[in-house]
Amino acid sequence: MFTTIWTPLAPTPLLWLTLTVAAFAAGQVVQRLCRQSPIANPVLIAIVLMVVVLRITGTPYSEYFAGAQFINFLLGPATVALAVPLALNVEHIRRSLHGLGLALLAGSVTATVSGVAVVWLLDGGRDVALSMAPKAVTTPIAMAVSQEVGGIPALTAALAIAGGIVAAVVGQTVLRWLRIDDWRSHGLAAGVAGSGIAAAQVAPLNGLAAAFAAIGIGLNGLITALVVPLIAFLWPAL
Repeated sequence: MFTTIWTPLAPTPLLWLTLTVAAFAAGQVVQRLCRQSPIANPVLIAIVLMVVVLRITGTPYSEYFAGAQFINFLLGPATVALAVPLALNVEHIRRSLHGLGLALLAGSVTATVSGVAVVWLLDGGRDVALSMAPKAVTTPIAMAVSQEVGGIPALTAALAIAGGIVAAVVGQTVLRWLRIDDWRSHGLAAGVAGSGIAAAQVAPLNGLAAAFAAIGIGLNGLITALVVPLIAFLWPAL
């Protein structure tokens, strides 16, 4: 019976787009039921639901992506939209430039070097190490950097999404354990460590956090795009 119902629906162009949006909406409902717990992350829930659907229907990823690629296109505009809270809080950013620069540099370099070091210590290949290096930046930038230096863009995308989900789930909790309540710190940490996924978690909570998350995403991408090719050039035999 399932096959009878599914077969005529499968070729429909908007099927996978609709199912993906529905899965994310379901994730938001679950998070509300869990009192906005970061553990019930809508992105994570949507991914799990879509994996289950793809497995049950035997649909290859290429077919799914062909139907849902409009969501991938929206990654760029969604990131650019973070410029709105950035513009609204430009004075706060100006007053924090010194500490902001040091935090960004430390976070970006640490994320990049630690990723390469982990792969090297585990005796992984050079392509895996270079795929791991840009894992902390937003997915479109991470994939582009990985491709340029000889990494595996698909692996980099998976690592970037996984890292973003982890940062969204545990980031605010860890900062509160450390008694860090400044929204600037929460936003910057989300943007640098978790890119768009973690930024989306904190942006609705506070406009200042959204502004610093935007700064973190943009400048972390820039610094990483400079550091990763340098690592690839200076360390050709990982």
